[in-house]
Amino acid sequence: MTKTNSILQDSFGRDHAYLRISLIEKCNLRCSYCMPEEGIQLSPKSHLMTCNEIYTIAKTFVDNGVTKIRLTGGEPLIRKDIPEILQKLATLNVELSITSNAVIIDRFIDILKANGVKKINVSLDTLDRDKFKQITRRDQFTKVYNNILLLIKEGFIVKVNAVLMNDFNENEIIDFINLTKDLPVSIRFIEFMPFDGNKWNMSKMVSYKQVMNLVNANFNKNEILRLQDAPNDTSKNYKIKGYKGSFAIISSVTNPFCDSCNRLRLTANGQLKNCLFSSTESDLLTTLREGNPIEPVIKKAVEAKFKIRGGMNTLKKLQEPKLHSQNRSMITIGG
Repeated sequence: MTKTNSILQDSFGRDHAYLRISLIEKCNLRCSYCMPEEGIQLSPKSHLMTCNEIYTIAKTFVDNGVTKIRLTGGEPLIRKDIPEILQKLATLNVELSITSNAVIIDRFIDILKANGVKKINVSLDTLDRDKFKQITRRDQFTKVYNNILLLIKEGFIVKVNAVLMNDFNENEIIDFINLTKDLPVSIRFIEFMPFDGNKWNMSKMVSYKQVMNLVNANFNKNEILRLQDAPNDTSKNYKIKGYKGSFAIISSVTNPFCDSCNRLRLTANGQLKNCLFSSTESDLLTTLREGNPIEPVIKKAVEAKFKIRGGMNTLKKLQEPKLHSQNRSMITIGG
């Protein structure tokens, strides 16, 4: 239980118990909504957190109230010291989970189990091999899909994240939901969000309302069950009666969940972002390397958090391209 004077409580009384740590800026896929087509300027290796620095910073957060850590990237599993990172973080009193594109996750089943990782989010935006190749610029659909089945077979709690875009995969929403008939998996539909270089605009976005209109048109009303959302949940959760799995919608654009937000993000180069949409960052890594305490930097960053979407509290502001370009591209923030 966090204290009311915790360095992780913001000016709106929100306590932040969930830390997402990006381990690497590189990825073995090239998803268009995540990485700009022209690529990105990677941080020099010396500017990235080492394994020990990741542990030290994470421990500081845990000591001050963080109870959940999710490892992200880029693709976190391509970092060569990922086994050591997992082993160190597993010693903390925290729920440890990971987000992956699942291309190589079959190589890490035993390592993940040994370090208490039970929950895995997998990014998969289409069930069509050709469209997968189009959006990721890689021909890895079969490997990813088979690895999702493997994770389920191995007993992991699997969530599949699908970013929805008009004229690309909005016609697969029901196909994704039908996956949950026989698979105990949660499909999470994510509204397309604006970041530097991803050419976002409102016309490309598939909204929460659009998704539910499709669901209501394809299933009987008494078949669509509204599930109880977990505290601080980012998604609105549903399932089809009799199906093994469930589906959810993350409506960051049309219906943000900022009031209950408990998340902070640490980039691979040691910058603390108090919001996914925030254009400002706080340098924890330099502070740590200079031998200074990072708690005051964390406290100041958390206190400065805006009430809604990094200050973009209206759709009009969200549609201002200049504001998007002040943020990072998604791959350097961490999924």
